[in-house]
Amino acid sequence: MKLIIAEKPDQGAKLAAPFQHTKQKDHIRIESCPLFPEGAVVVWAVGHLCELVPPETYSSEWKKWHLDTLPMIPKSFQFRISKGKNQAYQTIKHFIHDQSVTEIVHAGDAEREGEAIIRLILDQAGNRKPLSRLWISSLTKNAVIKGFEQLKDGDKTKDLYEEALSRTFADWLVGMNASRAYTLQLKAHGINDVYSIGRVQTPTLALIVKREAEILEFVSKPFWEVHAEFQHANGRYWAVWQKENDPRILNGVMAERIQSFCEGKPARIETVTEESKKVHAPAFYNLSALQAMMNKRRKFSPKHTLDIAQKLYVKGYLSYPRTDSRYITTQEEELLPGILGTLSQQDPFKQILPAPFQTIQNRARFVDSTKVKDHYAIMPTEQIPDMKKLSEDERLIYQTVAESIIAAFYPPLEMSYTEINTIVDERAHFTSKGKSVISKGWRKVIPFPEKDKEQALLPVCSKGDPVNGKEFFVEESKTKPPKRYTEGELITLMKTAGKHIDDKELIHVLNQTQGLGTEATRANIISVLQNRQYITIIKNTVQPTAKGMLLIKALGSSILVSPEMTAKWEKQLDLIGSGQYDAAVFMTAIYKMITDIVSESHHHAETWSFTEQEQAALPVRQSKWDKKKRRKAPVGKCPICDEQVIDKGTFYGCSTYQTSGCSFTLSKTILTKKLSLSTVQKMLKDGESPLIEGFKSKGKTFSASLRWNQTENRFAFTFSQATNMTR
Repeated sequence: MKLIIAEKPDQGAKLAAPFQHTKQKDHIRIESCPLFPEGAVVVWAVGHLCELVPPETYSSEWKKWHLDTLPMIPKSFQFRISKGKNQAYQTIKHFIHDQSVTEIVHAGDAEREGEAIIRLILDQAGNRKPLSRLWISSLTKNAVIKGFEQLKDGDKTKDLYEEALSRTFADWLVGMNASRAYTLQLKAHGINDVYSIGRVQTPTLALIVKREAEILEFVSKPFWEVHAEFQHANGRYWAVWQKENDPRILNGVMAERIQSFCEGKPARIETVTEESKKVHAPAFYNLSALQAMMNKRRKFSPKHTLDIAQKLYVKGYLSYPRTDSRYITTQEEELLPGILGTLSQQDPFKQILPAPFQTIQNRARFVDSTKVKDHYAIMPTEQIPDMKKLSEDERLIYQTVAESIIAAFYPPLEMSYTEINTIVDERAHFTSKGKSVISKGWRKVIPFPEKDKEQALLPVCSKGDPVNGKEFFVEESKTKPPKRYTEGELITLMKTAGKHIDDKELIHVLNQTQGLGTEATRANIISVLQNRQYITIIKNTVQPTAKGMLLIKALGSSILVSPEMTAKWEKQLDLIGSGQYDAAVFMTAIYKMITDIVSESHHHAETWSFTEQEQAALPVRQSKWDKKKRRKAPVGKCPICDEQVIDKGTFYGCSTYQTSGCSFTLSKTILTKKLSLSTVQKMLKDGESPLIEGFKSKGKTFSASLRWNQTENRFAFTFSQATNMTR
């Protein structure tokens, strides 16, 4: 009898669905059938059941954080069952050792991570039985049956497991050692917080901080443009003055002179150029592209898009979502006409199906088996949902994926681009650009975004035609700093991180390995950066926090902040996964690198100099390994003794209390109103707060300022005549 091990309960149910079966509490029994003459049992993990043990398991000295215990390099890595998942593990282990089970079918997701999840369970349980591998990209009935008919030998995918383990061990070594090293070094500089460092999260954070530095350092400069309205016999049009294709004038007086020069002067059409272009339908979606598009269109977070796509996959409506390919193979291509035929029977696809063509247009853009490694692009399966029964978000994502496939069966979009160059008095040059749609093509399926709507048509004209300059006017503007990334742009940034390094070979590696992180992990990396207070996301805009910026400053030029390390790793890990590189050689190099990183942290710490403002902006945190001491970052000057005021938990107090006995204190909350850090800083600097609303006393709410009373050595209320007290 075969034992089939799936990653999750819902996937286990899908694998059993094509066969006669009986569902039990913790497993499913498949009845005897041609594919399973002796029947089969389906069991499931609950995601990752196994995790690496904590450092103290290897050595009691590693339990406490000390620089002299670094680097921590275990002689061999050990795993344990994750907390709360032992019951699922025991069920799987029971069936592994059941004498009636003669073969194990590994039915984890068909990629590196899925390979590791199930094989780790088998290793922990001490499996010695033959192993075969189910390798499928969708959970439809036909795909499942075909997958079981074509099971792979387990040894064929073992190299993927070696790659996954090497990646896990290397990430543990970097995370544990670098995080402890820099956390302890920062603590020695009076900054008490845990600073997590990771191979992917840290260079991603560095790119976000780099953009923030560009914004902060940006100096806005004014510029001027001269605009004109011209009247031609066939209609009017607008143009902008240009010199060497640059419309910006850096001197306002010069702009006004150009305006004055042009007024009342004769003008003519100098040149007219027209060009038509064909634009083919966009490539199919991989996960990153889908996440970026849904964030752009609907402000969906990358994690939300992944969660919804995963639900549609488990329901059998979409193919495997965590793919990095934007191509399909000839096998999937053969299924598409049938899928589109079924889609055409319901809204919203009735209006765009049947498509003009029966086969994919510009086929090489979409069908290429050599560019499909583990999974093909995301596409609808032959199991078509009732769109009315999907949730709103499920419908939006399913429709987006389906439309990308349908668009490939449409002709190209044809656009006409026109440029008119007008010359005034044979000296001043003005340019007008316009575009129009000749044929919508696939844009009937995927409409233009609002900002890309067709521009107003320019009048039909010829070289030499006279025109009348009806109006000339100057517009003043300012240069704008670069924008902060959106979540969708951050996904794309991680994917294209190669452009941020100089080594051409490493750029190629990152391009081949899809940049920082994987399709499955990028959304989670963003969540990790949020949870660790390195970034904030407000209205879909990503911004580094003071903590995130301080960490990147502390790391300086370390390899930890560069995509270069990931590039080198990915090149070797990819070779391990294909059986062309020895995992032991890779790990030996990692051990040396970890030793260098720890040594590097000492050198970096010697050069650190953090301003009071940088430290004051950090989040308040009481360290787990030093509960009695709090962060000593100064908030401002003590109004009594002129020494530093520091955060003492529920209140602010003078830093010299223990040595000089200075009694200054200021509660963080006064009459139920919590004082913000910026308010306290202003009080200590100016001796008075701005008007504060929301104080409550004896059932009444009132507004007041807090002003330093020199006689009483404390901040006291001060009221303006406009102060209101309400119940």
